[in-house]
Amino acid sequence: MLELAATSLVVRLLVLALIFALVTGVILIVVNGVEARRRASQQIARLDSNAASNEKANLVRSDSDSRWAKIADSIERTGLSLTDPKNHKLEKQLKMAGYSSPSAPRVYTMARIGMVFLFPGLFLLLISFSSEPPGLLNIYLYCSILAALGLYIPNLFIRAKADRRKSEIINGFPDALDLVLVCVEAGLGLESALDRVGREMTRSHPLIAHLMIETVLMTRAGASRETALRQLADSSGVDEIRSFATLLIQSDKLGTSIANTLRVYANEMREARRMRAEEKAHRIPVLISIPLVACMLPTMIGVLVLPAVIMFVRDIGPAMSGGG
Repeated sequence: MLELAATSLVVRLLVLALIFALVTGVILIVVNGVEARRRASQQIARLDSNAASNEKANLVRSDSDSRWAKIADSIERTGLSLTDPKNHKLEKQLKMAGYSSPSAPRVYTMARIGMVFLFPGLFLLLISFSSEPPGLLNIYLYCSILAALGLYIPNLFIRAKADRRKSEIINGFPDALDLVLVCVEAGLGLESALDRVGREMTRSHPLIAHLMIETVLMTRAGASRETALRQLADSSGVDEIRSFATLLIQSDKLGTSIANTLRVYANEMREARRMRAEEKAHRIPVLISIPLVACMLPTMIGVLVLPAVIMFVRDIGPAMSGGG
C-alpha cells in the first residue's frame, strides 16, 4: 500500500486533497463553534426584543424565494453556519455594493467557501492529466495560494462593485438634485418631488431612482421624514447624499426654506462635479506620457538615427577599416 502511494500520482493527489479538506474542516468547526457561542450570547441578551426577532424572521421568510437563499438555507440545515462573525460590517459593505437582501451575507460566505475548494480542485484536475506533474511540495504550495485567492477574490469583487456604484451615484446625483429643485420650486412637496424625480430617472440613473423611491415608500409607510432621509444616507454610502440628507433634516427642524437649501447645495454639487472633471483632465498629460515614452519615443529615435547608421555602414565604416 505504501509502495502504491509512493509511486502513483493519483493516490498522492488524493492524499493531499484529503489533508487539505481535513485542515479546512477543522478550521471551519472551530470558527462555527466560536460563532455559535457568540450567537447564543446575543440571543440571551435579546430575549426581551421579540418584535425585532419577529421582524427579522419575516425578512428571512420573504427572501427565501431566492435561489441562492434556498441553497444557503439547505447548507445551514446540515449544521454549517454561514454567518460571518463581523456580520454588521459585512452587511454594510454588501449594501454599498447593491446587495441589500438579508441573505446576502450568507450567500457571500457560501461563495467564498466554494471558491476555496473550487480553485485547488481545478488545479488538481489539470495536473492529473499532465505528463510531467510538479512535486508534492509545489502542489501543496499552489493549492494553498489558489485557496487564498478563492478566499480573497469575492472581497475584491464586492469592493470593485461598491466603488463603481458609488461613482455612478456621485456622477448622477447633481442632475437629480437639479430636478428636485425644479419640482420644489414648482410647488411640489419634498416627498412628491422625490417620487416624481425617482420615476423620471429610472432609465438615466436607476440607482438614484431606486434610492429616492425607497425613501418615498418609507415615508408613505409611516416613517418620519428624518428617519427616511437617514436611511437614504445609509443605503447610498455616499458622503454627498449624506450631507444632502443632513441639510434637509436641519432645514426641516429649523423651518427654513427647502428650495433655498436645495439651490445652494445644487450649486455646490455642480461645482464639485466640474472640479472632478478638471482634475481628471489635468491628469491626462501625466498618464499619456507613459505610452508616449514606451511606444513613440523608440520609433522617433529609430527614424532619426537610422540614416546616420546607414551612412556609417556604407561610407565611414569601410574607410576606417582600410577598405576601398
